[in-house]
Order: sequence, then C-alpha cells, then structure tokens
Amino acid sequence: MHCSQSTAEGFFGRTKTESVHPGHWEERTRGEVLVPVGDCIRWHDHGHIKRSLGWMSPVQYRQSQGKAA
Repeated sequence: MHCSQSTAEGFFGRTKTESVHPGHWEERTRGEVLVPVGDCIRWHDHGHIKRSLGWMSPVQYRQSQGKAA
C-alpha cells in the first residue's frame, strides 16, 4: 500500500492531536506518549472501517487480499 508524505503527516498529526492533546505533551515521558499513540495506531489498523476498503479495516482488507496483517 502506498502512503504519500502528506498522508503520513496528516495521520501522525491527527494521532498526536487525538491521543496526546489536550495536555502538555512536552511534559510527558516517552512512555506516557507512546502508549496512547500505539493505541491510536492499533485502532486505525484494526478498528477503523473504511468505505474505500469495502467497509473493512486496513488489516481486514490486507487479509482479504492475501497479504500479511
């Protein structure tokens, strides 16, 4: 799957906004930031149902195409 730079920047920008803000992320430890970011990434891969993928999550779509999850 191809991911453009702007797509990746948008994804990580939303991830930071939704999982770390509001709050002072600069004052958090690396571990305190990585847990919610990891949760957000797992949700995006496993729980985010996309119309463009035939109403499947990215993992379900990759599996349906015979690709590794």
